Amino acid sequence: MSRQLNIDTLRQNFWKEEYLREKMLHCEWYRKYGLMVKAKQKAKAAARLPLRLPTLHPKAPLSPPSAPKSAPSKVPSPVPEAPFQSEMYPVPPVTRALLYEGISHDFQGRYRYLNTRKLDMPETRYLFPVTTSFTYGWQLGPPVKQELVSCKMCRIESFFRKNGAFALLDPRDLAL
Repeated sequence: MSRQLNIDTLRQNFWKEEYLREKMLHCEWYRKYGLMVKAKQKAKAAARLPLRLPTLHPKAPLSPPSAPKSAPSKVPSPVPEAPFQSEMYPVPPVTRALLYEGISHDFQGRYRYLNTRKLDMPETRYLFPVTTSFTYGWQLGPPVKQELVSCKMCRIESFFRKNGAFALLDPRDLAL
């Protein structure tokens, strides 16, 4: 008993094109932001490594000075800390101060801080789009208020399809 596949060449070509488009989108994002993400991951990994302190040897009793040494001994230096790079810009001090004023129960403190941060556009908070869903609204700008057209016929003509419900879509009807 085999399963009936309800797929024709049109649908098969659609899925092939959709798959390729998604793959290209993924490759484009990786080309654009891949190096920054890798650098951030390396910085996080370096920050997770335990800090190695130099070993302290017990002090030897003072002895008469011997012949001068030609090269001074090197003391192992601590591992230099890698600068931790976040995916977000630092918070302005005025906004950060909201955290410490009052409590969330009184709509202050963390509640007010988060609501203030929510009002900022993503471009002012993040260095780059973290997820692919960010690309939809990235650098969109402030919302533009459009006046509502009061002409009833204009709304009807722009709302309904001109070529019937089940007809093939006209390219002029699609918003791409």
